[in-house]
Amino acid sequence: MEFAALAAAFREIEAQSSRIRVTTRLAELFRSAPGDAGILPYLLQGQLGPPYAAPDLGLDEQRIALALATAARVPIAEIERLYDQQGDLGLVAESLLAPSSGPGPTVREVYDRLRLIAATVGIGSAVEKVRLLRDLLGRTGGDTARYLIRIVEGRLRLGVGDATVLDALSIVSAGNLSARPRIARAYGLCADLGVVADRLLSGGLSALDEIHPTPGRPVLPALAGRLPSASEVIRRLGPVIAEPKYDGLRLQAHKDGDRVWLFTRRLEEVTGAFPEIVGAVRGQVAAHQAILDGEAVGYEPRTGAFLPFQQTARRRRKYRIAELEASFPLRYYLFDLLLLDGQDLTSAPQRQRSGLLDSIVRSEPSAAIDVAPRVETDNPRELEVFVAEMLRRGLEGAVAKRPDAPYEAGTRGLHWVKLKREHGESLLDTFDLVVLGYDRGRGRRARLGIGSLLCGVYDPERDRFRTVSRVGSGLTDDEWLRLREMLDASATPARPSPVDSLVEPDVWVEPRYVLEVVAGEIIRSPRHTCGMENGQPGYALRFPRVSGFRFDRRPVDATTQAEVVELYRLQRARSTGDIFPTGYDAATGSTRPDRAER
Repeated sequence: MEFAALAAAFREIEAQSSRIRVTTRLAELFRSAPGDAGILPYLLQGQLGPPYAAPDLGLDEQRIALALATAARVPIAEIERLYDQQGDLGLVAESLLAPSSGPGPTVREVYDRLRLIAATVGIGSAVEKVRLLRDLLGRTGGDTARYLIRIVEGRLRLGVGDATVLDALSIVSAGNLSARPRIARAYGLCADLGVVADRLLSGGLSALDEIHPTPGRPVLPALAGRLPSASEVIRRLGPVIAEPKYDGLRLQAHKDGDRVWLFTRRLEEVTGAFPEIVGAVRGQVAAHQAILDGEAVGYEPRTGAFLPFQQTARRRRKYRIAELEASFPLRYYLFDLLLLDGQDLTSAPQRQRSGLLDSIVRSEPSAAIDVAPRVETDNPRELEVFVAEMLRRGLEGAVAKRPDAPYEAGTRGLHWVKLKREHGESLLDTFDLVVLGYDRGRGRRARLGIGSLLCGVYDPERDRFRTVSRVGSGLTDDEWLRLREMLDASATPARPSPVDSLVEPDVWVEPRYVLEVVAGEIIRSPRHTCGMENGQPGYALRFPRVSGFRFDRRPVDATTQAEVVELYRLQRARSTGDIFPTGYDAATGSTRPDRAER
């Protein structure tokens, strides 16, 4: 496929607000270029590979502008002037570079050239990177130059999420969404849309059965749902295996002989940051190959007390690792086993996986890794006692798991259910919210340039982020300044396409960062789009405040719209003493609409 044809598709997708039409256009794109299926998912999201292995081009804005100036044969000052006017180097490139009269580059050529730029290192590499980009720009023009520059900048901004790509691939394969669960499972086992698309378009649905967990390639983490009480957990799940819920850094450890990899929940490789865990996996895991799921938690060396997440997260550094290891030691608590010596265990029941995990981890005094303690019970009172004991130890609560359940990679459901402390009668839980924009600030906050955040939840059914609250408290002045710098780097001139909002902030940002927010209660609101359906008001958080940064979360792993709606139902049920109020359908989780509340 010519890159110009891909750029034309980008233009259509960018101008489209209907997710159905975007999905249809993506399906057409995949059908028209089966040979490029393995790289199209990356380029659609402005990347050069899957999240855990996408290389950094190593080109800052100044060098990109220099390459554009030399390709367009204009002074760099002219690029800067136009950039100040338009605020988008892609639009500047489109205005300066006329479409080439000769054959333009193919999609594969663009991809390979950008990978070459990323791989260019050493003395003189900065100059060579600029030259390579200049030559590539010289073969483009018009909107092909616009989208090439945006890919290089990492600001493609099409709003095409993983869920939309999975829908499009299902339409290509089956003509409808019937194949989506099978495709999504394959994606969950490899966390690489390029691999899934390539296998699917070259070999059909049956080729996806060949995708299994592989050391060095992360599996999407399984996620826990919510239920209101221990008694409700037992009623819905039956007997459960209960384990502590740690407030740490979710890590997936991969072992292949002496080679060890560590991946975060965001699919980032962080092996170098945690040498004590790497050494412990090598020494304590009695298997040649293994993929382990667990939580790394910092602790105070003198007392052994667990540290909050924000202090544990300080260990994610590239420098001063030995110093931080001594000051903030970690213990890695394992709670699942996904692969053992070539055997894919994700379809095996939880009880079997837990037993195999126990059998391969050597317990050693003061070791860096250990298997999380667990109890199996069908008694609500015993489950309540376990949760209370975990809270007493300074943990967040417990996770209850169905003993017969498989490992559902990348899925949030009721195979796993979290039970946390209730913060008073009205406060139900903390929420992981995605920052969608911010206001510049008034009064004392004016000097900070940021006053409040527009935050949202994820709606996986629509692959959209829907607003649920403005948040203006919980951070220090220094934290507000640091957050504003981060948000400005992902600011957009208009509302990002995957955002559904009636509120207009001063600055829109790409949905990239997740914050943990505590709120007083959930209320109905005509101003926020979370849960807004068929003319009924949405849902909003009352008295929200930021309680921490959650850089370990992907935006799509944030609190979902369905969770907010369910928590609102539970909140109202608690106040009336009826956990299933009149009108509630346990099969669908829906209830009759309530009147709007401000």
